Amino acid sequence: MTLAPDTESQRGDAGRPVPPGSWLGWISTTDHKRIGLLTVGTSLVLLLVDGVFALLMRAQLAQPEETFLASHLYNQLFTMHGSGMIYTVMTPFAIGMGVYLVPLQIGAPAIALPRLTLLGYWLYVLGALTMLAGFATPTGAHADGWFSYPPMADSVHSPGTGPDLWIVGVCLAVTGSILMGWAVLWTVLRRRTRGMTMLRLPVFCWSMIATCLMVIGSFPALLAAMVLLGVGRADPDVFASNVWNIGYQHIFWFYGHPVVYVMFFPYLAAVAEVLAVFSGRRFFGYRGTALSLLVFAALSMSVWGHHMFATGQAANDYYSLTSIALLIPAGVEYFGMLGTILGGRLRLRTPMLFALAFIPQFLIGGLTGIMVGTPVIDYHVTDSYFVVAHLHYVLFAGSAFGLFAAVHYWFPKVTGTLLDERMGRLHFWLLVIGTNLTFLPMFALGYLGMPRRVVTYATFDGFGLLNLLASIGAAFLAAGMTVFVVNVLWTLRRRHLGRAQPAGDDPWEGHTLEWATTSPPPRLNFPADRPLPPVTSFAPLLDRRAGGGTA
Repeated sequence: MTLAPDTESQRGDAGRPVPPGSWLGWISTTDHKRIGLLTVGTSLVLLLVDGVFALLMRAQLAQPEETFLASHLYNQLFTMHGSGMIYTVMTPFAIGMGVYLVPLQIGAPAIALPRLTLLGYWLYVLGALTMLAGFATPTGAHADGWFSYPPMADSVHSPGTGPDLWIVGVCLAVTGSILMGWAVLWTVLRRRTRGMTMLRLPVFCWSMIATCLMVIGSFPALLAAMVLLGVGRADPDVFASNVWNIGYQHIFWFYGHPVVYVMFFPYLAAVAEVLAVFSGRRFFGYRGTALSLLVFAALSMSVWGHHMFATGQAANDYYSLTSIALLIPAGVEYFGMLGTILGGRLRLRTPMLFALAFIPQFLIGGLTGIMVGTPVIDYHVTDSYFVVAHLHYVLFAGSAFGLFAAVHYWFPKVTGTLLDERMGRLHFWLLVIGTNLTFLPMFALGYLGMPRRVVTYATFDGFGLLNLLASIGAAFLAAGMTVFVVNVLWTLRRRHLGRAQPAGDDPWEGHTLEWATTSPPPRLNFPADRPLPPVTSFAPLLDRRAGGGTA
């Protein structure tokens, strides 16, 4: 196999090479590290945008009978917040981590299908911008929820251009995720270095295999659902039959539940990597965890109907059984994390703090997921704020904490510089307080009967105090995110000015191959003067330190 020279291999209109540091070099790059950084950077920017939407909604709900937001604008923010977080933030960030890290962790010089990966990124960006463009239309953005059930989402009940732009944007963003997922999966299957057998892959690579299999298997269902919704908007009579309304829900949730694990597995694996490194131990139960990820991915394709218990159009016993069965692989993964830290010599740096907080917080989301997967409980809490609390404990208290553990852990690999530890700890504690103060009261609100999609509520409902607590918690979250942004920008500014202290190539004493190359890595990942160490397990650098081996 012949490798390309160490250049961007891109040329401008005049035939001259494009400088790799120029803006054109970035937007047309085929370097997987740059594409990965573009993806996660775009996701973080959109996280801030969607977070502002959430703050506006919490301001509206802080007090009963509030008129801060008009009803239609609130519904637009509700929809774009949920859609953005799932379609354009958590999912692309997870895949973007795979684009950056998988080739490095398997010892590959580059990603497979680099141009397809770049195309996937730009489709994702175009989709996100198209969804947000709905705010510029006369009737505003889409306002029928991230699931957009017909007939309420057809052109009769939701007229205007905003919903049409939303459908197109979702299709573009999801298609981009599918293309990037294909490239990551093909890379890990075909471009492993010598000695890197499947059972020597890092835990993160196994998570990306399971993630990409779900992306390829379930995401096309969302495209089919969007096509059906688009046809229904062109001809509203399509949804006059309840067969198509319920059929849409079946197709949508065939995507809608696996995507939860797409937004979970990479962050779980990032936490696993951090726990092992900062405990100074090999990850406990490696083979069981790898198998559980594959079993979890397979089971995720069989539980979609538990979102439809209240419709009376799903086989409740079957979907409840498959939902509860998820406890088994989830338990294996949790025991793996706990077994790793028990008896270890813990270093409580910022990545480790986020990783440790991930364990109990995501556990709340997982256990309440089993609750709503039980029909008798689901009948009471369906479409209530209990479901909102459950979803946010999964995607924010869980996955977002894994996201920030990953950012703090791999930031020195990407930049050669550590984030500020004091600001990192402040960010962590603000998020812990804000997360639990915001979302714990929502379980009680849902149990007491507050609907999940309500613009305001009466004083006599008794929801005022709990909503006020949730809104105060949201202010803590906003403060924590502000600290995070300041930390990143301040560190990058100091690096640009040459004032930042270099972190070294491996500041954490990592276990996997990405730490065997320079920080940041060169164009082809592993230069000739730094050959890879022998791969004898899923933690080759730990093996080298323990045995004193040489490359």
